[in-house]
Parts: sequence; structure tokens; C-alpha cells
Amino acid sequence: MKSTGSTTTSAQTAHASVRLPEATTIGSYSQAIARALQASGIDSTRIFRSVGVPIGSSNDPMTRLPVSTMTRLYRACVDVTHNPYFGLTVARYIHVSNLHALGYALAASANLMDFCQRLERYFRLVSQVAKVSVNEEGGKVLLRFKHLEASSGETEDATFGFLILTMRLLYKQSFNPERVEFHRPMPREGAEPYEALMRAPVSFSHDEGMLVFERADLLQPLFGSCPELAQVNDTIAISYLAKLDKNDVITGVTQKIIELLPSGDCSREKIASALFMSPATLYLKLAERGTSFQALLDLTRKELACNYLHQANRTVTEVTFLLGFTDTSNFTRAFKRWTGSSPKDYRAAEHTTPEH
Repeated sequence: MKSTGSTTTSAQTAHASVRLPEATTIGSYSQAIARALQASGIDSTRIFRSVGVPIGSSNDPMTRLPVSTMTRLYRACVDVTHNPYFGLTVARYIHVSNLHALGYALAASANLMDFCQRLERYFRLVSQVAKVSVNEEGGKVLLRFKHLEASSGETEDATFGFLILTMRLLYKQSFNPERVEFHRPMPREGAEPYEALMRAPVSFSHDEGMLVFERADLLQPLFGSCPELAQVNDTIAISYLAKLDKNDVITGVTQKIIELLPSGDCSREKIASALFMSPATLYLKLAERGTSFQALLDLTRKELACNYLHQANRTVTEVTFLLGFTDTSNFTRAFKRWTGSSPKDYRAAEHTTPEH
């Protein structure tokens, strides 16, 4: 009995020593923090070295910084600037290029709903701290941030501030959210700087972070919309997510579907082979995630179809074959099932003039 007890204890100790990889943030995000420090009259090189953050991180999205390192960096920044709202300052120095392909895709979005849906799909490329979801309730759109890892309040401040400032830049300067709910606690100094930036009611210490918008605002076309550019960067974002989440079967399958659709040979067997597994194994792995190959194929085709139809230079026939359909009637039937309208009607409804 003593021997058995000892073995069990050793096994438990060995199990406890196995740790999941730490969540990370895209390294180029630190460039905005450096610029905010410099604007505050602080030598960013000295601060970065003090917390072990590489100077001048590259813009490669695979260059990552652990969340714990970002937290140490923000604490040092708040201490040295004596600014409890330093995260809001950083928001003004984040450029879309700091978010790599996702940033450029956001800037080229058709409307702010499209913008939010891209965040939902690709936010993991920027940060693994939170999971983003888009929900609609009674004429409102709720952009939710479910926190998966503990992180600094400044990280949330910078993220929300950047999103609102970018939405105003893309849409109109008078644009405001209806309300903002922060996961972080309110700083002792109060909420006034948040209210000034958001121009909306703010509250703190919620289970999730959330931005609430009027749905009608998010559906207005944007002057900077460029479907072709958005499509290219969506594909790049997916390819990097596949590298970042090598064990994520959904990302892997989606990437391969996009690659193989134009060939007309995008079967479950072909995708499984490309991912070095049997069709049966692929089926089981997707079932464990609550989905299927056909569901991912339909979802990917729908998203690509909507993007392609925003591109005025593409004919419906061209879109049909890019999506791997054998004829336009099959594509039209599928598109009606996905959206409730035909490709031509969808394109006509989307072809409106931005209201600013």
C-alpha cells in the first residue's frame, strides 16, 4: 500500500508539472507602447530593457510576447509616467500595421459590422488574452470580449480605445458606442478619461468586456472599403493563425479549404490528406469541436462569396468557380440558403453610397 501511495504521488507531481503554453500577444504591439512612452518624455529603451522586452520588435505576427511580460511592461510604464490611464494613451499610438494582416483587413472592411466580424474571426492573431464574439440584441450589436487569461487593465484600455478611435477614422468622427463595459476595475482616480475618449457611459468590473453599438451605424458603407484588399489580408491572417495554432483543426481545415476551392477538388478526403490524417480521424477531430467538414465548407464558402460579391470587378460566374461550384445555378441555390437572397440581389443591396 505504501508503494502504491508513493507511485500515485509521483504521478500527480509529474502531471502538475505539465503546463499549457502561456498566452501571447503580437510583438509589434509593443511599438505603440514605445511611441507612447517617447511622447511622454520617457526613454522607452531603458524601460523595455528593465522588463526584458526586446527593443524594436519586428512586424512579423509570429514574433510574440507572453502576456505576463506585457503586464510587467505596463506596470513599469504606469509607474514611470505616473499615469494611471497610460493604456488610453497607448490607444492613440496603435497603428493598423501593428496588427499585421488583421489591421489592414479591418481598414478595408465594407462596414463596421464587417469590421467587428473580422475581429471575431481573427483576434487570436493579435492576442490570446480574450475571445471575441459578435451578438445582436434588439437593434444593438454587442462586441464581447471574454477574458481567457489574466492581463493588465491597460491592455483592455488600449484595445477598446484603439477600436473606437479606428472606427471613427474609418466611418465618421462623430461616431460613438452606446455604452462600454470594462472587465477591469475602475482606477481610483475615476472614469472621466474613459468617458472623454469613448463619449459614452462606461462601467467597470464586469465578467466580460463589451462595446455596445447601434446596429444601423455598423451597417453604413465605409469610404475606405476595399473588398479585394480585405480578402487578401483575410487569407494571410488565416495562414498565420494556422501556424500559430498548429493543433487547431478548424483553422487548419479552413486554410486548406480556401487553398483548394478554386481547383474544384475540395473533398473531405483531399483535405484530410493535406492535413496528414485519415478522413475518419478528421471527422472525429471536428466532431470533438462541435462541427463538421460540411459545416466548415459552407461557412467558408459563404464568407468568401460575400467578400467576392463586394468586388465589383468579379462576375457571378467567376465567383461560382472560385468557390468550387460546377455551375451558377448550384451556387445561387447555396447562396440563397446561406443568406436568403440571390447573389445578384445581394450585390445590388450592398451597392449603396456611404452616409457621412
